[in-house]
Amino acid sequence: MSRQKAPISLRLSRLAKLAVWLFKTGRNLSNLDGSDPQARDKALITLGSTALQAVGAKLNVTTPPEHFHVSGTLVVANHVSWLDIFAMSALFPSSFIAKQEISTWPVLGKMGRNAGTVFINRNSRKDVEPINQAIAAALKAGQNVSFFPEAKTSSGLDVLPFKAALFQSAMDAGAPIQTMVLRYYDHNGRRTDIPSYADVSLAKSLWRIVSMPELHIRVDFAKPIHPAALPDQDRFALKDAAEAYVREKVLEDATV
Repeated sequence: MSRQKAPISLRLSRLAKLAVWLFKTGRNLSNLDGSDPQARDKALITLGSTALQAVGAKLNVTTPPEHFHVSGTLVVANHVSWLDIFAMSALFPSSFIAKQEISTWPVLGKMGRNAGTVFINRNSRKDVEPINQAIAAALKAGQNVSFFPEAKTSSGLDVLPFKAALFQSAMDAGAPIQTMVLRYYDHNGRRTDIPSYADVSLAKSLWRIVSMPELHIRVDFAKPIHPAALPDQDRFALKDAAEAYVREKVLEDATV
């Protein structure tokens, strides 16, 4: 059975809005220089929310976090789509840990660099120690830092095993961990894998998303995890606690 699609006029309208967003984003990138944390966070919230509006995606926060404005937090989430970054930025602005390829993307790569994104080689273990040191330093300085422990995108209907390495930064900094769960729904309120960025080009993924009649992104927040509160105080215990919450929520209403 074929999936229902938005009218061509709506798809083109969304692409036009996204083009305007890209232009404004490029013009305002200079605001993300890190010299004014409040201005930077405001800019990230605006960039995230307006990007979602451009493609017709709507956010639904089902369990708001206990602290939207706490700084120095390590934010982790499941990874489904390139829209994840905008949804997270709109709700909990932070710097991201991202794969090196994104640094070469037009506009988005530059936006990431100016927003303090750390681009890493996922295939190189020698990058882990300096990255953890950099993340810990940012956390101690009061900056929020986000990353995707799955290390790559999934269909969104399941969860890939979390990697523990970068959770060490929260241990080193004594920083809380805020776990977020992202779930995507279509116009009928059913879970969908259409926004997934797994094994598809950016252009094709974008066309799929703007072709959806409606797209809803549901976001859940776990209670913050404090490293010192866990009986086994190591990065694997932190990883397990975050992964358990994400897996429970993702599988709650997932159907293939």
